[in-house]
Amino acid sequence: QWPALSGTFVTTSASYDQHVESIYGGIGLLVTNDKAGEGTLNTTTVSGIYAYQLKLGRKFSLRFGVQATYFQKSLDWSKLTFGDMIDPRRGFVYQTGDVPRGGSVGNVDFSAGVLGFSENFYIGFSAHHLTEPNESLVTGNSPLPMKISGHAGAVIPLNNNKYSTNEATISPNIMYRSQGTFQQLNMGLYINTKNIVFGAWYRNKDAFIALIGIQTDVVKIGYSYDVTISKLTNASGGSHEISMGINIPCKPKKRSFRTISCPSF
Repeated sequence: QWPALSGTFVTTSASYDQHVESIYGGIGLLVTNDKAGEGTLNTTTVSGIYAYQLKLGRKFSLRFGVQATYFQKSLDWSKLTFGDMIDPRRGFVYQTGDVPRGGSVGNVDFSAGVLGFSENFYIGFSAHHLTEPNESLVTGNSPLPMKISGHAGAVIPLNNNKYSTNEATISPNIMYRSQGTFQQLNMGLYINTKNIVFGAWYRNKDAFIALIGIQTDVVKIGYSYDVTISKLTNASGGSHEISMGINIPCKPKKRSFRTISCPSF
């Protein structure tokens, strides 16, 4: 993120999820590492996720999810600069007299959410950081504020002729997030063909996002670029994201009648 700035942000994430018939839902694992300021601030999180699915009929289902997370955050004091290190003529030449105070913290975090969906529509709500865990790297307490999110989307076929081989669809989406005094509204859409997806998003007062992806029944690969439109336009260099997903096929269980197990997008 923002490669044109010194001390850029680099985030790496990997996840796995699987439906488990015996527990009427699914389980997942999410691991994320975030480096800021060229490794000055490092955050690693490991999350376990469980989702329970409740089918309300053949065409509508609810999913309830819970997530437990352990996070470890560390600060490299050797990469920090202080006022007493500066010589008026020669710049940073002195050793600081500031004594490191702490530098790392680990804690647990909990989140929950609900999703309602049919084959071509979904709406959901989630709450992260329910216990507002302390993430202070020094003495004292610095609670992580609760984050509230709401999102909705739909899939609209572009060709309703059942005999056509054209599988193109358009999918409008909207997301709202609030955390402390921060609020964000994202609006966008995807255009899906059989093997290619295009997307465009607008993040309120911050960025336009363009994306392209290639998808098969097994693999999905995507790339997105954020065009900054805030006051950082000329300095940030935007943001790049590359993603890859692998779908491992499984043998479906025979049912006496068909129900909607997941949205089609």
